Amino acid sequence: MGNAHASSSFLRLGVNIDHVATIRNARGGRHPDPLRAAHLSVEAGADGITAHLREDRRHISDSDIARLKAELTRPLNLEMAATEEMLAIALRHVPNACCLVPERREERTTEGGLDVIRGGEPLKKIVQSLRDAGIRVSLFIEADARAIEASAKIGADIVELHTGQYCERALEDDAKGIAKEVERLRTAAVLADQAGLEVHAGHGLTYNTVAAVARMPQIVELNIGHFLIGEAIFGGLHSAIRHMRTLMDQSRAEPKRPMAAQ
Repeated sequence: MGNAHASSSFLRLGVNIDHVATIRNARGGRHPDPLRAAHLSVEAGADGITAHLREDRRHISDSDIARLKAELTRPLNLEMAATEEMLAIALRHVPNACCLVPERREERTTEGGLDVIRGGEPLKKIVQSLRDAGIRVSLFIEADARAIEASAKIGADIVELHTGQYCERALEDDAKGIAKEVERLRTAAVLADQAGLEVHAGHGLTYNTVAAVARMPQIVELNIGHFLIGEAIFGGLHSAIRHMRTLMDQSRAEPKRPMAAQ
């Protein structure tokens, strides 16, 4: 595949609203409303909204997806497991994109990337079914050359690089580990771009870790959720998103600075 997505000057921000629903579900009822959070996110500068409909429905619900699709003025990215149940839901609502993620019921959050290499025909069938419906397909993967090659071969439009390991090294203040993970992400972004895949990234990104990833010109979108919802508790959702948007824009404007956690 040709190099179709190189070095975008603008970096999109997708805001994940899952944990607004987590807070709502802690008591039941309708408050706080994820759809209201989605509208506020767009007002604050989000370029898209991400929501993960888990098999156990621990946060986002089926009705949330229906409302988001009906009312959003920005693209909806539906995160989902690669199952027949989730495929049917995606085909019913036809979001702008579906990001296929690994999912285990006992995990607190998505741990690691999708095993595209061993996904085989079942995964390929789901990817093709989504694409046939006009839905862009993203695969949430580790920053690994074999996973990138398999993603391109299976027909994905996008890969979202898992930034969790990098963010964990940053929390540990592990300078060598940070440098290693940043280089791993940078190399993967270049490889994915060269394979003709659109490149996104996300998982665990914060104000302190976003800059190094935002400077990678092949990456055109970051998906950030839990951190922004947490910051919203202290200063409001609009303020949290505006600050993240500013950091992303400033970092993208200076792509040749040394890549390291701020």
